[in-house]
Amino acid sequence: MHLIIPKSYDPKLSVKETQQAIRYIRETFQDEFGKELNLSRLSAPMFVDKATGINDNLNGIEQPVSFTMKDMPGKTIEIVHSLAKWKRVALKRYGFDMHEGLYTNMNAIRKDEDLDNFHSAYVDQWDWEKVIDKKERTMATLQSTVRTIFKVIKHMEHEVWYKFPQAVHKLPDDIHFLTTQELEDLYPDLEPHEREEAICKKYGCVFLMQIGGVLKSGKRHDGRAPDYDDWSLNGDILFWYEPLETVLEVSSMGIRVDEDAMLRQLKELNAEDRLSLPYHKMIENKELPYTIGGGIGQSRLCMLLLGKAHVGEVQASIWPQDMIDECEKHQIQIL
Repeated sequence: MHLIIPKSYDPKLSVKETQQAIRYIRETFQDEFGKELNLSRLSAPMFVDKATGINDNLNGIEQPVSFTMKDMPGKTIEIVHSLAKWKRVALKRYGFDMHEGLYTNMNAIRKDEDLDNFHSAYVDQWDWEKVIDKKERTMATLQSTVRTIFKVIKHMEHEVWYKFPQAVHKLPDDIHFLTTQELEDLYPDLEPHEREEAICKKYGCVFLMQIGGVLKSGKRHDGRAPDYDDWSLNGDILFWYEPLETVLEVSSMGIRVDEDAMLRQLKELNAEDRLSLPYHKMIENKELPYTIGGGIGQSRLCMLLLGKAHVGEVQASIWPQDMIDECEKHQIQIL
């Protein structure tokens, strides 16, 4: 069981008050976030046809929950891991123009997650995607977008303080940018997660860029699917989370692959067989818009702003009984 128990934990809010705070954060954040990035809210699927290639492959080893349907014989239907690919198709299908985008409430099941304070089998996030010009596929575009998202998160800190002053968790005032290679150069003797802890403890909040490719050491900082993020133009928003003295990832995002980056990354992972799938053919044939997008964890944002010790305090999921029992001993109120 992977569980961090903070010393002398005080939830500060009752379960009922926490539910009120969750609703306030979710409703307020999505409105402000959508306005700042020029995004419209869309409905999205909970499951997709496996044959389309639209489901998120994550690190390539996690298996989606799947089922068959009486009226669609011979089809395998998968519950989404995320909507990373679906969103790009939706932007084309619904006729979004340049610099317009969408966001949606994404609910997923990731049955292969290692459950801990931050990871649940149930994933709830704002999945978002925005049309950009090909010439805007740059580090400057990426960093500008990250700063906008950080600004909205900081504004939410003040909003939550006004409503729930006894519970709000203080966030750093700025976000620091560096690449995974720069991080490896700084801490060559540490493992990737240890490097993240060291740099986040130093700066408070970091956008760690260029995740997925092989570093000078011959290792990858972390795995990324080869067919949505461009590994040279992506990253994670990471906070040093004082209540648990560790790193809390709030968002994974990036500029999406163009036809060249997709082919290069598929070759690197020996996954060129995906080129026969409809989604990949659309990218190869330049039929989809160039985009930037990502996901922002709804429950994780609530954890961050309220200083909660476990994601189960801000979402209803399922947990091992020994984890529930241990949390109960320390006033961690699992829903």
